Amino acid sequence: MSFLDRLKNEILIADGAMGTLLYSYGKDTCFEALNLSHHEQIQHIHQAYIHAGADIIQTNTYAANYLKLQRYGLEDNVKEINSAAVKIAKQAATTNKVNILGTIGGNRGMKPQAISLEELKRSFREQLYCLLLEGVDGILLETFYDLEELETVLQITKKETDLPVIAQVSIHEIGILQNQSSLSSAFDRLENLGADVIGLNCRLGPHHMIASLEQIPLPKHAYLSAYPNASLPTYIDGKFEYKDNAEYFRKSAEEFRKQGVRLLGGCCGTTPEHIKNFAEALKDAVPITEKAIPSNANALRVESILLNSPPLREYTPLEEIAKERASVIVELDPPRKLDTTRFFEGAKKLKEEGIDAITLADNSLASARISNTAIGTLVKQNIGLRPLIHIACRDRNMIGLQSHLMGLHTLGLQDVLAITGDPARVGDFPGASSVYDMTSFDLISMIKQLNEGLSFSGKNLGQKTAFSVSAAFNPNVRQVDKAVKRLEKKIECGADYIITQPIYSEEKIIELYEATKHIDKPIYIGLMPLTSSNNAEFLHNEVPGIKIDDSIRQTMANLKDNPEQATQEGLKITKSLIDTAATYFNGIYLITPFLRYELSVELARYTKRRTAATRRTTNATNFIS
Repeated sequence: MSFLDRLKNEILIADGAMGTLLYSYGKDTCFEALNLSHHEQIQHIHQAYIHAGADIIQTNTYAANYLKLQRYGLEDNVKEINSAAVKIAKQAATTNKVNILGTIGGNRGMKPQAISLEELKRSFREQLYCLLLEGVDGILLETFYDLEELETVLQITKKETDLPVIAQVSIHEIGILQNQSSLSSAFDRLENLGADVIGLNCRLGPHHMIASLEQIPLPKHAYLSAYPNASLPTYIDGKFEYKDNAEYFRKSAEEFRKQGVRLLGGCCGTTPEHIKNFAEALKDAVPITEKAIPSNANALRVESILLNSPPLREYTPLEEIAKERASVIVELDPPRKLDTTRFFEGAKKLKEEGIDAITLADNSLASARISNTAIGTLVKQNIGLRPLIHIACRDRNMIGLQSHLMGLHTLGLQDVLAITGDPARVGDFPGASSVYDMTSFDLISMIKQLNEGLSFSGKNLGQKTAFSVSAAFNPNVRQVDKAVKRLEKKIECGADYIITQPIYSEEKIIELYEATKHIDKPIYIGLMPLTSSNNAEFLHNEVPGIKIDDSIRQTMANLKDNPEQATQEGLKITKSLIDTAATYFNGIYLITPFLRYELSVELARYTKRRTAATRRTTNATNFIS
């Protein structure tokens, strides 16, 4: 009798964690590769679970696919690793009462766009065929945070085999998936696609997993499964550890039965002792056939909170300003040292010139500066000038980025520029780590998710943020069309307007206009005055994303021995570029070199006069016509 037939009238017990035990034995490596080198150890773990009362065991193949094995240089060993895993499981299951599931884990996590569906399909099919060829009793699809991925691979599995298929999602919050769809609707979709067993595994312990299942009606055709984690892990002396709480699992077993679960196993942190407690608690237990769902389901509560939480906005977003009129923003880097006198002098002068915002870099060129959040808060409170906060992916992991953004929201700092950030090795601390949990594309998408009241992991925040998100664009490339394609992707991710790297060519500005005139998002043209020949050569030769025309570099070189005249020439060049930029774009982005704010003040004043004159000419022309 197949395990699917047994589930009609029985509650079956599955095994628990494999990786947790291997990790506790000191095998902190690619656990799936151990199928080839430590097969006896794997077999002993299977046998321990069977001895504990498991009716079903799973192969040690969770991450045995091309995409995950390539992290270890093992992508060419997919067949050998999966084949060995099935053979080891069969050697352990000496009785036909124990069924073997071929396990395939999810690949997409917090960044679904990082792996295309085509990549997933190719990798999945290869692993699936390997498991099917070795003769497993069913397929277990587990730890899928991304519902699109799970639906895709489930359809492939049902097309390729008639074996039973278990489809399990993983969630961060009770009753809600990462994409904010309800667990109930996700289960409906998986059942409609042919999953024989639908359920939850990983991330949650028994308490929260049971709470999630309380909202779930009994499936019409499929059965329910649950593989909870032992607990939340703790990090002690360089190792992850879980609570020794096997007796707690015995107490929770009956609650899982009451929620309709017919296949009950364990995930991270669980051991044969946990499974033994499940097995003993549910020995001879009968599955339920009817279940009442509480009317105040959490999913409905979350939805109502978000719908009743309008975003807050204190002033008109920059993108709206730039759509209506000429707009000037100025970058004034936070100081490298603790004396902020000159910085705030500059901010006050720029405020007097009527600029629309002051932009604050996030440790540009990977050099430590005063926190732009702290500086931005003081600029807003004490000077009344709008701060635009740059956010680099380099220095914070996903936890830090979300916390940082929540802090900005709390402080009322709503204008941000999402950038990847210069690598740490270019700055003052070459030994520092570059985090890069996200790219700028991911960060833009996640900020927009916060605007919907959802955390990076899909949890309800109880309130919507109101961030206006700008994206960086480097037009200083040979093939602008390719750069524009990249820009279009940022807009697809949710960018509200664009800020460019410094441009030093009128021809480049015109070329950029032609290449982007189909884009309906405002573009701020970056302009930074040169202060000397050395400054020009450094920017051209050593700073990524900046190119300076040979003619301009030669002009600056001719003034190498006259610093004052060189500065005036730099201003003259920038004013000429402003004339061209203002003809084609509403946004001007002035970048202040070396905290020399007087240069930006003069250029801001020039831009205002120039755009005002343009408006008067336009109005006069309209009146005459």
